[in-house]
Amino acid sequence: MARIVANFFISLDGVVESPDQWHFPYWNDEMGAVVQAGMQNSAGMLMGRTLYEEWSAYWTTTDQDPEIAEAFNNAPKYVVSTTLEKADWNNTTVVNGDVAAGLRALMERIEGGDLQMSGSATTVRWLLANGLLDELNLLVHPIVVGRGQRLFEDTPTHKLTLVKSETFTTGVLNLRYVPDAG
Repeated sequence: MARIVANFFISLDGVVESPDQWHFPYWNDEMGAVVQAGMQNSAGMLMGRTLYEEWSAYWTTTDQDPEIAEAFNNAPKYVVSTTLEKADWNNTTVVNGDVAAGLRALMERIEGGDLQMSGSATTVRWLLANGLLDELNLLVHPIVVGRGQRLFEDTPTHKLTLVKSETFTTGVLNLRYVPDAG
């Protein structure tokens, strides 16, 4: 059975929006290894509608990073949305209607990897609230961005358990959490 694993580049003040504007000075081989390990264990990508629309527009037309574009364009993708009616991006399935039941059924069908998320803060908050998030990986960057969408805006209390932590040479913290069973 697949798990749902969310991954975020996040600032010290909790901002996850537009990491392309503040994240890259902290990228190094340590971070690359963590990102690569997550991709190797991926059975597909899970995202919300907004991220789907951004990424499908970008990755299907860019000539930047052709290997990454090919991987994203060919990977199975699942979009959680009650408003998206049609998904044209290759290998994309829309999960709508009773989304929680649809995701549970999807997770039971998938063998040999996790559904990986990179972004989609609103979707992650919903997954956590509905008991569907299995793991939360945060690459906490030593920067205060000051504005932008935060990962946990207007969110009820959810206890998490830290299961792994390491500090990269850049000062980035690699933190892995699972929802608290208690």
